Amino acid sequence: MTTAVQTKQHLFNNYGQRALTMVSGQGAYLYDETGKEYLDFTAGIAVCNLGHAHPGVAQVIAEQASTLIHTSNLYAIPGQFALAEKLASLSGLADDVKVLFVNSGTEANEAALKLARRYQMQQGHGEEKSRVLSLPKAFHGRTMGSLSLTPKAAYHEGFTPLVPNCETPPDLDSVFAAVDETVAACIVEVIQGEAGVLGIDPAFLRALESRLHAVGALLIVDEVQTGVGRTGTFFAYEEVGIKPDIVTMAKGLGNGMPVGAVLAKKAVADAFTPGSHGTTFGGNPLAMAVANYVVDTVAKEQFLAHVREIGDAIEAVLHTYVKNVSGRGLMWGFDVPDAANFVARAAALGLLVTSCGACRIRIVPPLIIDQTHVDQFANALGVLTSVSS
Repeated sequence: MTTAVQTKQHLFNNYGQRALTMVSGQGAYLYDETGKEYLDFTAGIAVCNLGHAHPGVAQVIAEQASTLIHTSNLYAIPGQFALAEKLASLSGLADDVKVLFVNSGTEANEAALKLARRYQMQQGHGEEKSRVLSLPKAFHGRTMGSLSLTPKAAYHEGFTPLVPNCETPPDLDSVFAAVDETVAACIVEVIQGEAGVLGIDPAFLRALESRLHAVGALLIVDEVQTGVGRTGTFFAYEEVGIKPDIVTMAKGLGNGMPVGAVLAKKAVADAFTPGSHGTTFGGNPLAMAVANYVVDTVAKEQFLAHVREIGDAIEAVLHTYVKNVSGRGLMWGFDVPDAANFVARAAALGLLVTSCGACRIRIVPPLIIDQTHVDQFANALGVLTSVSS
């Protein structure tokens, strides 16, 4: 029999030591190899919006897996047509929105970067209009393009030089000032998850959109973490009054099935002509079956209203026990004295949360949690904050 130690020795060490091993899940709970139960307020890092072992998702996977898993994009895939129509309608951007399916959030952002530059080229510009801006504290992924738009020095170590003309000014005023005729696009998160669940001022986002369009540049909104109902609306940008040219999404779209998407206004999407971009697995029949089910479920107004209602209950609990609370819907961040210690102590109590800084905790529970789970979370938080964390 292969032991855990024998198995581990053949894995890359990029994730470091992982203290817990999860073997099953049900709804808002995970179970380790000893049978211990954990209230999961990580949801696979904002992925399992419908929770674990959701019966509808499981049924869709079983039925599609027994029918057809993969063909590649050499052939038309009906599930893509259905999901693209739904996402285009939900985007509220225009009737002629186009959709590209990929496998992950970083792939979606990589495609968006390529699309923005190719669009500008097809508008008659060359390298003189190739700069892409991102915001301070942003996180857009780990591939070379998305990494180049993620201004965290620790993530850059050993990978330079990065993609040229990808820039992150030091503050929001500098971002605005950097927008000129040489800018192809700017990518933003409405709420910056990896930065600690920090919302960007809606007035700034609206002003930035106007400034970008004034110089012929594109606004890209990264909804990888905030999309698919996470903040109480299907897309987070709906609540701040902006109309992006390109939207990227993944995470909650597949409830654990790897799938991502890029939405773009037709004039922009048309820059990807046949052969200009591609993916072997993106939008395969299995991923499309699951994503269609997830979108059909989450997009219902009753479901989104529930997210907002339970989100309000979570916020009230957080304000009772912790400081510097920020977020929306079921995506929240708060301060603790020692995040690593807090995460470990929470796990010992049967609560899973994530750190996103030395003193910052993020919670992104499944969107299907109810008041019972909120009460359980409140009890655990009361214990965790009763002594120094």
